[in-house]
Amino acid sequence: MTSFSDSLFKKLWLTVTATILVTVLYSFLLSYLFYEKLYVDIVEKSLIEEGNRLASDYTGGPLTNELKERIEWYNEKSESEVFLVSNPKELSACLPYAIDYETLIGKEEREQLLNGEPVFKSGFEERFGRKILSVAIPLLDNNRLEGIIYLYVPLAKISELTVDFSFLWLIGGVTFIVIAAFLGFKMLHKLTRPLAAMKEAAEKVSIGDYSARVVIQSKDEIGQLARAFNHMSESIQKEDEKKREFLADVSHELRTPISYIKGYSEALETGMITNSVEQQKYLKLINREAGRMVKIVADLLDLSRLDADEYKLIKSPFSLAQLIEDFVIKYGPALEEKKIALSLELDPDIVINGDEGRMEQIFQNLIDNSIRYTDCEGNISISLSKHSYSCLVEIKDTGIGIPEEDIKNLTNRFYRVNKGRSRTDGGTGLGLAIADKIVQLHEGKMEIASKLGEGTTVKLYFPILLI
Repeated sequence: MTSFSDSLFKKLWLTVTATILVTVLYSFLLSYLFYEKLYVDIVEKSLIEEGNRLASDYTGGPLTNELKERIEWYNEKSESEVFLVSNPKELSACLPYAIDYETLIGKEEREQLLNGEPVFKSGFEERFGRKILSVAIPLLDNNRLEGIIYLYVPLAKISELTVDFSFLWLIGGVTFIVIAAFLGFKMLHKLTRPLAAMKEAAEKVSIGDYSARVVIQSKDEIGQLARAFNHMSESIQKEDEKKREFLADVSHELRTPISYIKGYSEALETGMITNSVEQQKYLKLINREAGRMVKIVADLLDLSRLDADEYKLIKSPFSLAQLIEDFVIKYGPALEEKKIALSLELDPDIVINGDEGRMEQIFQNLIDNSIRYTDCEGNISISLSKHSYSCLVEIKDTGIGIPEEDIKNLTNRFYRVNKGRSRTDGGTGLGLAIADKIVQLHEGKMEIASKLGEGTTVKLYFPILLI
């Protein structure tokens, strides 16, 4: 059994958990950066509004003492540092940190002030241990720079502003990760449980327990995979049952003639049978049983070649009617013994391109079955005629018939209708399977129709050779 450390479930769960954790951390960093930017923007906007309100008290001309006193008064009440200068060089003396005048109000900044636009400056000040954000608001009189209202404020550290925010985020983030990991654990466990069940079932199948099945819990791809696995397992089980049954049949079929041959040959060898007539009888029995074994072995070899696609046809044009007429002659004694009437109605003009030996094998399997399952004084008819498909060979008997539920399985390998047949009732279940394969190799098809107690009709369709 696969350990948890090597399981797909653990890999998926760790992947999902890691993805959630990275997402939460990334969201926190984005929130941190956006919050800081928003905070700086808000401070800048606030200083500009504050400076513009103070600048609105300036009505033009030189700076008056009254305006200076008003700004000094406002500076004492305001959270930001505010002062008024008439010369930009005075800023160096007013600021609480060392600064070069040229870097504070350079040529570009002066032009900006003359255009009535505020100037922003920021820098780190060791005295405050943080950045300083400053705004210079110009006081203009007829495009003449009479003075500057300067405002600055130390920017609070983002960690100071976001202590509560970070704490709540941390609690919420941890809670979310725990809940998400738990739900992911449950979801992935449910998702991978069918895979684990299929693994266990596959292990059972690998040791020969073909009854193993997987419970289907969904209709998604995993559910479809479980359904396909169950179908595969069921097919393997059915095939295994057929093979077991087939091996038992073959063992029975071979054991019986071998027992006869062994017994009769020992009786002849030891001299137990001295009568020449009895000796001939035993020799015929030995020959008959040897023929049965040859037929079984031949069927098995044919089947193995069909499975391996090694069954090659040697095709040539021939008259199908003539082949059938010549072939059925050898069944004369068997037909006379059971008093079965045989009727032929064959179209002599039909010529097909096929393997004569293999075609005889088809008819041998079918006619053998018709004779075997037709009672004494029954009838067998064989007809050959043109058909829309090309040509039709119809073999019809008045035998015992086949149950309707068995007809669809007749061409399956190892299948037999009578599971408890005697030695005179049925073969190995290979004849029809081999016949059907040979028909298909001739680009034809075989159809079987039957009614229990009324007989069986086999229809063979073959393409004809146009001359």
